[in-house]
Amino acid sequence: MKNTIKVLLVALTSLAFNGVSFGQAKPASPATPPAPAKEMEKKTEMKSEKAQATVLTGKVMSVDAKAGKLTVKTNDKEINMTTDSESTKAALEKLKAGDTAKVFERGGTVIAASPVKAESKTKAAK
Repeated sequence: MKNTIKVLLVALTSLAFNGVSFGQAKPASPATPPAPAKEMEKKTEMKSEKAQATVLTGKVMSVDAKAGKLTVKTNDKEINMTTDSESTKAALEKLKAGDTAKVFERGGTVIAASPVKAESKTKAAK
């Protein structure tokens, strides 16, 4: 009986240590080497450029949602913009010439657009 207990104890102990050794296995090295510092700086600059979006609020002069074209007149100039995004084209469908709109753009490309609701007379009176 004591021998059976010893055999079981040795078997359980060896299985326990075997499981620990598998848990400590090193992960495989990545397939691509890490990028050099210059490339990382370039990527960081690109991200910061992408983060720079301009918000324009003005009167919609013309809009063609199917073609993804929008012209907005701000206080001092008229700006022509385009988009290729289906979701942005859907947002342009909500606009019509003469509306006041808020447009987020980057480099002449529309990111998002939405109509600005006119303030009610009661709010303006207060």
